[in-house]
Amino acid sequence: MQMINRCAWPKHELEIAYHDAEWGVPVFDDQVLFEFLTLEGGQAGLSWLTVLKKREGYRRAFHDFEISRVAEMTDDELAEVLLTGEIVRNRAKVASTRLNAQKLIDLVAEQGSFSNYWWGWTDGQPINNEFKSMRDLPAKSSVSEAISNDLLKRGFKFVGPTIIYAMAQATGLVNDHTIDCFRHQECQQLRTQK
Repeated sequence: MQMINRCAWPKHELEIAYHDAEWGVPVFDDQVLFEFLTLEGGQAGLSWLTVLKKREGYRRAFHDFEISRVAEMTDDELAEVLLTGEIVRNRAKVASTRLNAQKLIDLVAEQGSFSNYWWGWTDGQPINNEFKSMRDLPAKSSVSEAISNDLLKRGFKFVGPTIIYAMAQATGLVNDHTIDCFRHQECQQLRTQK
């Protein structure tokens, strides 16, 4: 049996499946981008595995990340979401999901789509890094700091530069697969597809 080289971080089967199929793949769908904005904000202070285990709960709780529906959620609906235990039960993070959806509606009206905004920071092309080890990966970058600052000015919450960098990695804005990982080259080849 041939061994597959992959980044060092995925250990659990959910992490491996996510790494092999999603992490670093360019995302252009607004709902999926909103999902990652929410999940990365939900992860703050926790492990990514915790969030992956609750991902389906997040999808149920937040209407499969349909931005307009989340923006219209009532305080009672948000309180119910907190009671289910299907998501990270943090009142501020849950409230930020609705707030961010509301702010996204304004951003989309201005930019045409969340995708246009997101990819506009890199002229529509992923940043392809060439890191040898996971130790080399930064927690943030000048691009994530710029996006974070802009989103904060627009009123978004849970969008610090580390959260935004993790979202950039997740959605392929940045290809941070290590060069020995089988996904590094595959994701690099996806960089011009849209």
